[in-house]
Amino acid sequence: MARIRISNTIITLLVMVQTGFLLFMYARYNSFTPNSEEKSSQVHILILSSWRSGSSFVGQLFSQHPSVFYLMEPAWHVWVTMYQNSAKVLHMAVRDLVRSVFLCDMSVFDAYMPWERNLSDLFQWAVSRALCSAPACDSFQRTDITSEMACKTLCGRYPFSKVEEACKTYSHVVIKEVRFFDLKVLYPLLTDPSLNLKIIHLVRDPRAVVKSREQSVKALARDNGIVLSTNGTKVEDSKYKVMQEICRSHVQIYETATLKPPSFLKDRYLMIRFEDLVRDPLSEISEMYRFADLSLTPTLKSWVYNITHGQGPGKKKEAFKITSRDAVNVSQAWRNVLSFQKIKKIQEVCKGAINMLGYQLVDSEKEQRDLSLDLVLPRRQNQFSWSSFNPKN
Repeated sequence: MARIRISNTIITLLVMVQTGFLLFMYARYNSFTPNSEEKSSQVHILILSSWRSGSSFVGQLFSQHPSVFYLMEPAWHVWVTMYQNSAKVLHMAVRDLVRSVFLCDMSVFDAYMPWERNLSDLFQWAVSRALCSAPACDSFQRTDITSEMACKTLCGRYPFSKVEEACKTYSHVVIKEVRFFDLKVLYPLLTDPSLNLKIIHLVRDPRAVVKSREQSVKALARDNGIVLSTNGTKVEDSKYKVMQEICRSHVQIYETATLKPPSFLKDRYLMIRFEDLVRDPLSEISEMYRFADLSLTPTLKSWVYNITHGQGPGKKKEAFKITSRDAVNVSQAWRNVLSFQKIKKIQEVCKGAINMLGYQLVDSEKEQRDLSLDLVLPRRQNQFSWSSFNPKN
C-alpha cells in the first residue's frame, strides 16, 4: 500500500508540473502575441533569383534605401556548413533561416557561425547599408550611400548583436537569395501570419548568365555541386547541367506564380527582367518600389544614374562587386563574347525558359552578332501576364 501511495504522489506531482508548464507556455505565448502582430507590420521582401543574374545590383537598389534592412544571401551559411547535401534537401533549412531573419531573430545563425562573432562574420555584411549605419555602426547615417570598402574598414569589429538590434528599427526587411529552386517551398512563409512577404522574381537571359558565370567558375564550383547533388564534390558545369536546373527553376517559379496561382499569392509576386531594368532603370525601380511600398528619393535617383552609366562592361575581378558600368552594354556583352556553338547548347538546355521569359532565340552567328536585332521581346508579346501585380491599376 505504501508503494501505491508513493506512486500516486509521484503521478500527482508530475501532473502538477505538466499543468504548470502548460500554463507557463500559454502565458508566454500570450505575452509574445502582441509582439508578433507588431512584427507583421514590417514589409518583408524576398528577391528571388539565381547566380549572375544581376541580383546583387537589385539588392543594392533596396539596400541603399534608408527604410530598408537588407541582407545578401544569408543562406550561404547553410550551404557552406551542409555542403554535402543537395539543394532540395537544404530547402527547409534555408527557408527556416530566411524566416528567422525576416523576424529579426538572428539566433538562427548560432548553428552556422562561431559563438564569438562580429559583424564581419556574416556573409557579405558590408554590402548592407543598414549594417554600415546607426545603430549597427556609428560611422554613417541612414541617408548616406555607403560603399562596401568603406564599411569594411570602419564597421567590421562591431558585435554581431548589432545585426538584430538594427533589423528591429526598420520598416522593411529585404533578403536577396539564389538558393530557392521551387516557389512552393515558400508557401509556409507566404501563409505565415507573422510575415508580410512579397516576392520579386528577377530573371535574366540565360545566355548572358552563362557569359557572366564564366567569369566566376571557381567561385561557383561548390554551389554547382550542391545543385547537382554531388555529395560535396565541386563542379565547373562545362556541360551546362547547373544552367539547366536554373532555367527549370525559373520556369517553375514563374508558372506557379502566374498560372492559376493560390489566392495568397495575389499582389505578392512581381517578375522583373534584368534587361528591362538596365534599359529603363528609373521606371523599373519605381515599379519595384511601388510593389514594396517604398518611395524613390532624389539621392537614390542620382546614385542609380551614376551606377548604370559608367564606362565599360566591368572587369573579371569585379564579378561580384557593384561598380559603375555601362549597364546596357553589360546586358548584351554575351553576344560578342560567347561562341555560337556555346549559344546553341545553352539554347538547347534553356529553350523553355528563354521562350517563356520573353527572349528571342538566334539561329545563326550573324543574328547573334547583329546588335540591331533586339532579342528582348516587349512584355506585351509574352503569352502570360507578367505578374499578379499591376502598378497601373
